[in-house]
Amino acid sequence: MWLGLKRRLQFRLLRDPAFRFLFDPPPPGEYVSIDCETTGLNTRKDDIVTVAAVCIRGNRILTSERFEAMVKPKAKLSPDAIKVHRLREQDVADGRSIDDVLPELLRFIGSRPLVGFYLEFDVAMLNRHVRRLLGIGLPNEQIEVSGIYYERKYAGAPPGTEVDLRFMSILNDLRLPSWAQHDAYSDALMTAMMYLKLEDLKARDVRIPRGKAKPAAFYGGGG
Repeated sequence: MWLGLKRRLQFRLLRDPAFRFLFDPPPPGEYVSIDCETTGLNTRKDDIVTVAAVCIRGNRILTSERFEAMVKPKAKLSPDAIKVHRLREQDVADGRSIDDVLPELLRFIGSRPLVGFYLEFDVAMLNRHVRRLLGIGLPNEQIEVSGIYYERKYAGAPPGTEVDLRFMSILNDLRLPSWAQHDAYSDALMTAMMYLKLEDLKARDVRIPRGKAKPAAFYGGGG
């Protein structure tokens, strides 16, 4: 009920009626896996340098239906960010402006739910620009794969169980192939694979085996 009220309020506050399609009923069984690479981890000061998305339909990842863009950031790339995604200032110098990229991305996403790994960060980075364009944040449902993984593996775990939610740990635990990490499209594609594998486990009510309990620890980190 609260979500419905929130969406109705967002619809009323929508600045540009050309984007009302964001509030259409999503196509049944369709999702969009999305990932951003950025100049750093500060959602208020850093900028997007690459963004990619791929469509999921039913139990298939439609690699022919994908979105990729390099963005020329206004913020400087931090040394730590360069070490992660290996994009330098000269690599993104010919990127497009986020104002050019964003309308295309929104049309690709449409009203479909978003799937991501630590999706809250990616959405926060996008919403800075979405709010400037539309007056609202993204109204799409958001699905966090690390949350589904946690439920399948760690729900009801005894005290002292070691919790590992790192991107590659989840990918390896699900026995999925890996590509170059911290490339926006590769990360979106691997996240889509995680989502489909986890949804299959849920549908069959299969739990992911845990190791023996160890001193409590938590490992996070973005994709």
